[in-house]
Amino acid sequence: MSSDPLVIFTPSGKRGRFPKGTPVLTAARQLGVDLDSVCGGRGICSKCQVSPGYGTFSKHGVTVAPDALSPWNAVEERYDEKRGLKEGRRLGCQATVQGDVVIDVPAESQVHKQVVRKRAEARDIVLNPAVKLYVVEVDEPDMHEPSGDLERLRLALEEQWGLSNVGADLHILQIMQPILRKGAWKVTVAVHLGDQDNPPRIMQIWPGQYEGRVYGLAVDLGSTTIAGHLCDLQSGEVIASSGVMNPQIRFGEDLMSRVSYSMMNPQGAEEMTRAVREGMCGLFTQIAAEAEIDQKLIVDAVFVCNPVMHHLLLGIDPFELGQAPFALATSGAMRLRATDLDLNIHPAARVYLLPCIAGHVGADAAAVALSEAPQKSDDLMLVVDVGTNAEILLGNKEKVLACSSPTGPAFEGAQISSGQRAAPGAIERVEIDPDTKVARFKVIGCDIWSDDEGFEEAVAATGITGICGSGIIEMVAEMRIHGIVDAPGLIGTAEQTGSASVFQDGRTNSYQVYDGTVKGGPKITVTNRDIREIQMAKAALYSGARLLMDKFGVDKVDRVVLAGAFGAHISPRHAMVLGMIPDAPLDKVSSAGNAAGTGARIALLNTDARAEIEKTVHAIHKIETAVEPRFQEHFVNASAIPNAVEPFPILNSLVALPDITFNTGGSGPAGGEGGGRRRRRRAST
Repeated sequence: MSSDPLVIFTPSGKRGRFPKGTPVLTAARQLGVDLDSVCGGRGICSKCQVSPGYGTFSKHGVTVAPDALSPWNAVEERYDEKRGLKEGRRLGCQATVQGDVVIDVPAESQVHKQVVRKRAEARDIVLNPAVKLYVVEVDEPDMHEPSGDLERLRLALEEQWGLSNVGADLHILQIMQPILRKGAWKVTVAVHLGDQDNPPRIMQIWPGQYEGRVYGLAVDLGSTTIAGHLCDLQSGEVIASSGVMNPQIRFGEDLMSRVSYSMMNPQGAEEMTRAVREGMCGLFTQIAAEAEIDQKLIVDAVFVCNPVMHHLLLGIDPFELGQAPFALATSGAMRLRATDLDLNIHPAARVYLLPCIAGHVGADAAAVALSEAPQKSDDLMLVVDVGTNAEILLGNKEKVLACSSPTGPAFEGAQISSGQRAAPGAIERVEIDPDTKVARFKVIGCDIWSDDEGFEEAVAATGITGICGSGIIEMVAEMRIHGIVDAPGLIGTAEQTGSASVFQDGRTNSYQVYDGTVKGGPKITVTNRDIREIQMAKAALYSGARLLMDKFGVDKVDRVVLAGAFGAHISPRHAMVLGMIPDAPLDKVSSAGNAAGTGARIALLNTDARAEIEKTVHAIHKIETAVEPRFQEHFVNASAIPNAVEPFPILNSLVALPDITFNTGGSGPAGGEGGGRRRRRRAST
C-alpha cells in the first residue's frame, strides 16, 4: 500500500493518495472533485476555499493531525488581511497535503452548485400563527393618573384585543417611548401569543399602522441538507425557499460517524454545534436576501430534525445516542429564543422544535406524521422518508408504528464512484436499451434525453458531471431488469450480459454509462462496489419497513408514500425493482415531496397543530431496529435485488427479471467467464 497521505473530500466522498506537498486544488482536480478556481492557482480569486477537518474520523478510518496541511503562507496571509477568510478556511491552491486529511468543499466553492430538492409543497394550511399584529390606541400619560408607558400599552392590548398578561423584553422598553410619541399614541404591535407555559410577549412595535409584513421560518435540518422556507405569517404564503449542505458533513456523512467524532475528539460536539449554527445563519441570510426583506422581520421559527441533529443544534453532546438504550436528553417539544441558538433573526424571535418520538426517531418523523397523518388513515399506510437516515411510519387509525433505519449517504450520490449530490449536469434519469444494452439518460437542468437531437448543445454549459441519487437508483434497477446485474448484485462480463458497455475492472466488472474523456470531462461508470453500496442502503430501508409490518402483523400494505429530499424524484417502478419498498400496486405508490418540511410549515402557521403533534407522538409506538433480531434477517434477505425470499408478486406481474447468477464459484474472480443460470440464492452482507 502506498505510504502517501490519504486525502478525503466531502461532501463528494472522493478520496485518493497524493505525495506530500501536493496542493489541495491539484488533488481535487485529479479526483474530479467540484472545486472552483479561476485565477490559475495564484491565490487571488478566493474561489477554491476549503475547510479541513482535524481529529479522529472513524467513518473514514483516519486521524487528521494539526499539521496535516502546510502552515499558512504569505499569499493566504495577504488575502486574509485584505478580504478576510472565514475561520478554519484555507485556500486550496496554497495549502499543500502533508498528512492524511479530510477536506470539506463548502457550497460557495463548488462550480456546480448543489440543488437542494427540499422544496415547499403546495398545501392548504389553516392559519393560526404564533405571532400576530395588533393596532392599538394608547392613552397618553397623565400627571393625575401616573403610570408607565408599557403599562398603558398592555392595558390597551387587553381592552381592545382581549390580550392579558402581555410581557415585553428589554429591547422593547429601550425603543418604545419615541415610537409611541411618533405615532401619536397609535402603534402596531407584534405579539407572540405564547402557550400554556408562556404568556404573550411584545416582540416589535411600529408607529401608526404598520403596512408591512412579519415572517416565520420553517426549517428542515437534515443530516445532509438544511432547507428553509420563509413564510408570510399573515397570508401563509411561502415567500422564498432555499437550502445549503449541512456543514457537519466534514465530520461524517452519517449520524453515527458524527456521534463517533464527538466521542473521539474532546471538543467534537462543540465544533459540530458551531458548524451547524453558522450554516443555519448563512442560510437565513441567503433566504432573506432572495426575498429582499430585513432578517429582523423574521419573528418565529420552527425546526424539525433527527435526534442527533436535534442534540447538536441545542449544544447537547449526542454521546448517549451512540449506545443502547439510545436515550434522548429530552423528547419533548422545545420552546426557545433565537438568541439561545445564536440565530441571526429578530432578537426576540421564538423557536419551536417539534417533539422527538424516541431513540433515533426524531422530530423529523413527527413532522412527517403531522404532514401525512397516517394516524388518521382508514387504510394501512407506509410512509418512508428517504434520506441518509430514513424515518419510516406504518399505521392507520388503529395505531402507528415508527422506526429509523441507517441507510447511509449512497442514495444521495455519496460513496458512489461517479456519484455526486444533485446539481446541474448530474444524471438523474436512466433507461437501458433492451437490445444494445446501452444507457441513455437525462441530466439535471436539461429536459431532453442523451440520445435526442440537440442534447450536446443543451448540456454544453453544465457538462455531464456525475450521477446523483435518483439516477443511481434507476441505473442499478435498469441493470437488473436487463440482465447486466444478477440478483445477488454481481455485474456479469460483457459476454455474459451481451453488453459492450461492460468492461473488466480489476477482479470484478463495471458498466460504462458515459465517456466524456474525449471532451475533457469524466468517464461515468457503475462499479460492483457501487452496486454493493446501493444494496446495503436499500436493504436497510426495506428491512425497517418489513420489521414494522411484522410488528403490525401484516404481509402487505395498502399504499406507500415516498417522502424526503428526493422522494419526488424516485421512480416507484425502479424503487420496487431494487426492493427498496414492499411490493404494492404502482398506482398506490405516491410522492409527498418534502413531508418533514411541510410538517414544519404546518406547525409554523398553525399553533393548534403544535398541540396536536405533541399529543400524537405519545401515541406512536417506536421500534428500535438495532435490538430487533429480525431486522438483521430481513437485511440479509433484502440485500438481493429485489429480495432473496420475498415473492413480490405485483412486481413480477409487471417486470420479468432475468433469473441469472454470474458467480461461477471456484477460485476465479467473481463475474468471471463461463457463467450460467442458477437458482437464485440468498445474498450475504
